[in-house]
Amino acid sequence: MANTSHDIPEADDAAAPTPEEREWIDHRVETWVETYKKSMLSPVTLSLVAEHQPAEISTIAEAVTSATGWQITERGLYRTIKRLQDSGFLQSTAVDAPRTGAKRKLLSLTALGASYLSGIKNNLVEVPEEN
Repeated sequence: MANTSHDIPEADDAAAPTPEEREWIDHRVETWVETYKKSMLSPVTLSLVAEHQPAEISTIAEAVTSATGWQITERGLYRTIKRLQDSGFLQSTAVDAPRTGAKRKLLSLTALGASYLSGIKNNLVEVPEEN
């Protein structure tokens, strides 16, 4: 079978990709990562809220970056949190911030959210690495 740039090369015939192939691979990986981040931001957010609850949104934003290395926008995180609240997976409580009196939201996982997160974790697949 002929080896094309879209096939995974066999270990014994693997050659360094050409610049065009490297550009194509980089684009494909970047596209996959962006899709993965969008789909995984909800369970990552739920996991981190569960770990830090009650948690401020800023704490969750820092924890997402620390745990995943992803740079997410504040807007993207707020949309995710809003969607999780609307689904009944997260609840927020407004509390007075120290010194300013401004209201801050503290996030907590609901029982429904914990059940949802458990279902996701039970269905995650890890591909074993070959040695």
